[in-house]
Amino acid sequence: MRELALHILDIAENSISAGADKIRISVSERVNDDILEIVIEDNGKGMDPETLSGITDPFITSRTTRKVGLGIPFLKAAAEACDGTFDIQSSVGYGTTVQATFKHSHIDRMPLGDISGTMQTLIIGTPEVNWVFEYHTDAGSFVFDDKPIKDTLDGVPLSEPAVMRFIREMLDEGIQSLHQQVADTITSGH
Repeated sequence: MRELALHILDIAENSISAGADKIRISVSERVNDDILEIVIEDNGKGMDPETLSGITDPFITSRTTRKVGLGIPFLKAAAEACDGTFDIQSSVGYGTTVQATFKHSHIDRMPLGDISGTMQTLIIGTPEVNWVFEYHTDAGSFVFDDKPIKDTLDGVPLSEPAVMRFIREMLDEGIQSLHQQVADTITSGH
């Protein structure tokens, strides 16, 4: 994969397959600490200790459509190749949390990519899931929770073009606003 947003998409699809109806995705770009952190947390069926112990092995998968599960092993390898860390915690009946950190400035760290597009795809493609997206920087935080939008729409499909556009614009504006604040802070020297 060429961007971290695609890793996020892949791990989130695992959460959906595990029956999660609430998934929180958090991305933290803390440039002052030279850290990029991604956390994906779900309330799916979780994994037993035996499954969890082998989850980073690329030849173990619960999928029936392909024999090899690459999402988690690839994310782990990508993080560790960039002086980062990888951790996965899971409990049967409670869900799973995947956490990957990267050295933000590492030359081999792939770009975050189109995180707004990834989130829009997940939100619109799985309206039965409550999606919470958090984006944190040194300048502040942006939180997007699709539940209030769904409640307001009262049955209007998320796939309606105006709704799709609204969701994308909301995500883009929240992320871009924080990027601008970070840029302004760097420019002003504070």
